[in-house]
Amino acid sequence: MPKTIRVAVSGQPNCGKSTMFNAITGGSARVGNYPGITVDRLEGVYRNNGHDMHLVDLPGTYSLTSYSMEELVARNVIVDEHPDVVINMIDATALERSLYLAVQFMEIGAPMVLGLNMMDEVKRNGVTIDVKKLSQLLGVPVVPCVARVGQGREELMKAVAVAYTESGGAWKPIRLSYGPELDPVIERMTKIIEDEGFLTSRHDPRWVAIKYLEADEQVMDEGRAAGGPAARLEAICKEAEIHTRQHSATTPDAIIADWRYGFINGLLKQGVVTGGDELRRTSSDSIDRIVTHKVLGPIIMLAVLWLMFQVTFTIGAYPQGWVEAGFEWLAGLGTTYLPEGDLQSLIVSGMIGGVGSVMGFTPLICIMFAMLVFLEDLGYMARVAYMMDRVLRIFGLHGMSVMPLIMSGGIPGGCAVPGVMCARTLRSPRERLATILTAPFMVCGAKTTAYLMLVAAFFPDNPTQVMFFVVLAAWGFVLIVSRLLR
Repeated sequence: MPKTIRVAVSGQPNCGKSTMFNAITGGSARVGNYPGITVDRLEGVYRNNGHDMHLVDLPGTYSLTSYSMEELVARNVIVDEHPDVVINMIDATALERSLYLAVQFMEIGAPMVLGLNMMDEVKRNGVTIDVKKLSQLLGVPVVPCVARVGQGREELMKAVAVAYTESGGAWKPIRLSYGPELDPVIERMTKIIEDEGFLTSRHDPRWVAIKYLEADEQVMDEGRAAGGPAARLEAICKEAEIHTRQHSATTPDAIIADWRYGFINGLLKQGVVTGGDELRRTSSDSIDRIVTHKVLGPIIMLAVLWLMFQVTFTIGAYPQGWVEAGFEWLAGLGTTYLPEGDLQSLIVSGMIGGVGSVMGFTPLICIMFAMLVFLEDLGYMARVAYMMDRVLRIFGLHGMSVMPLIMSGGIPGGCAVPGVMCARTLRSPRERLATILTAPFMVCGAKTTAYLMLVAAFFPDNPTQVMFFVVLAAWGFVLIVSRLLR
């Protein structure tokens, strides 16, 4: 019996990874969960030309630095299960951005095959990608694909078989330079890690050093649990951050990202892409210049969030009224046909009234999530996070925290229930918890009514100014408490 080749299918979100996985595995795919968590694990089998391959479709991830549960799962499968070959599906229309993950796979030494997806879109834009040259420069097989029609499927699997045969399952990390500021630090940390045998049973020593400089929380927590030189490595990282902030006005993780993109740019400039800059300067870049503009960006953001808020609570009022009316009708039936007493009180006031009050929020949550998914698919939420991250990070939050806070009453009249539900989009558990705990401090619909009554009673001459101050005070209180919590 031939050895089963273990293959991990990876890629950034919306690159066509799962589409190609389904095209390869067909009806053999099955769904399960990764141990201990609720993230789906999709597995399948491919058999052809005497090869027996077991494929795992990893959650979409932008990098091997873990920020979300999905990214953590994707990295842990690569690191712990050590697949024989990694298929990295790439959006060929965004080649520079998509190769960022591929470079990180090369750094850990995983045998890899690149699948250039959406090649039909590339040709439609009048652009040509020299696949052979890209393969030579990267040193890995590169296969052009169109996942939605299954094009390139057989070629991809043949390349996997060749990559496995040539590598023999051995991992050979590449060594990228990260500049004169970080290279000596990385070498110093790598030597400490090698001498102490620190986490070397699971990770490459140089990779551990880079993850420490990137402030990767999982690797650092793992290091603290292992003891040894963990504290010394963290102290070196702090020294490196102080140095880079003073001399380059940046942080080590930003420098690492810049040098990786520099490596990618150097490859692409060697005649890999011809036919113009369409792959690098797309309509998305033009949109970015507008929606992330220093002045227009915040104005557009407030307008979009206000519109989302209005749609949720204006349109949502109709189905919410229908749900409430339905439960009122049920309560009326209970009052009519049940005799007065404890049983009627339990069913009508307790069960029907209690469930009805909770279910009344369901339409608001459904509408809010529908719009949230729409904005996320458009890529607008990432742009909002980019604009707000610098401000909110000072207080221990993330740029994405702005959406739950707005929904909770950042614009008066919101509701903490959909706001807290909205916090599920946050990647870091700590940022998510800080947002959830502070969202109820915002001026929700119930508080708005109470505040309006109090303002009208005590400040009849300046109600607008006082309400505006109340809203600002709520934002200030949320930021201060978030800072204390973090």
